[in-house]
Amino acid sequence: MAATLTERYISAVTKSLNPEAQSDVRAELEASIGDAVEARTDQGEPKVDAERTVLTELGDPAVLAAGYADRPLHLIGPKYYLTWWRLLKLLWIIGPICAAAGVTIANMIVDKPVGEIIGQFFVVGITTIVHIGFWTTLVFFILERTGADTGVKWSVDSLPEPQETGAGRGDLIASLVFLGIMAGVLLWDRFIGFVLVSADSVDVGIGLGSQTSAMPILNPELWPWWIGGGLILMGVEAALAIAIYAGRGWRPGFAMLNTVLAIVFAAGALYLLISGRLLNPDFLDFTLGRADVPSEVGRILAVLLAVVIVGVAVWDIIDGWLKTRRAQRAVV
Repeated sequence: MAATLTERYISAVTKSLNPEAQSDVRAELEASIGDAVEARTDQGEPKVDAERTVLTELGDPAVLAAGYADRPLHLIGPKYYLTWWRLLKLLWIIGPICAAAGVTIANMIVDKPVGEIIGQFFVVGITTIVHIGFWTTLVFFILERTGADTGVKWSVDSLPEPQETGAGRGDLIASLVFLGIMAGVLLWDRFIGFVLVSADSVDVGIGLGSQTSAMPILNPELWPWWIGGGLILMGVEAALAIAIYAGRGWRPGFAMLNTVLAIVFAAGALYLLISGRLLNPDFLDFTLGRADVPSEVGRILAVLLAVVIVGVAVWDIIDGWLKTRRAQRAVV
């Protein structure tokens, strides 16, 4: 004898339940479905149509079974969702950048081709994103199913502090002082020098002695055009800081100008570094030309210096646009 739709529906619901609960759920469903079908047939609806309508309104038997078993049908529920999403965003910001940058620096040190370096940069970055997303989600999936406590609870102490927009007097003073120090460093290195060479060419330090001569770190040939250009960039940066303070906040135009200045600085510094014109040849011979210093050290230092130049420029650009967005949100 073929099973009725009701019997098939009840079997679909109870098959995934614990044996102890199956009989109670079966009895409950038989009673509720029977009452609903009877109510419709009393109103003149055919029994076959009434049964089909009642079962359709009950919905997917797997969903109903999950309700009886108190089993979640979501990957990450509301209890853990915000903690999962905040942690995932933080890891996605830190992990791929660190992994890709580390691999890129290592490839540059071993002097791999540019195409291979770029390819591995994207491969490592994408792979890291995928792994972070998968393993973080898996951990919270297990927490969701086991009901474990993450230990993260919200309180008023968790409220974020107001973020600085970079338009205060303190920001202006800090920017001008920093730019003034950098300009002084450039001029001091050019006209006085930071590296002191004693008579036996072994003493290196800062300051002048009676039997020492100063040696600049930067190539003296950079004066006046390249160093002068750097001083002009610093002057424009100072004018930008004053404009931001006078305008009471960052604007897209300020952020764009800051981006252009950062790119110009990084491009010029990298060009000089790659062409071997950035550092003083005498300084390189003095520090790296000794017999006890491997030749690979110079290339490693050049790679690290290039990474610092690019990192500073990228951070300056990102910081400017973030402050612009905060300023626009504050206005709204």
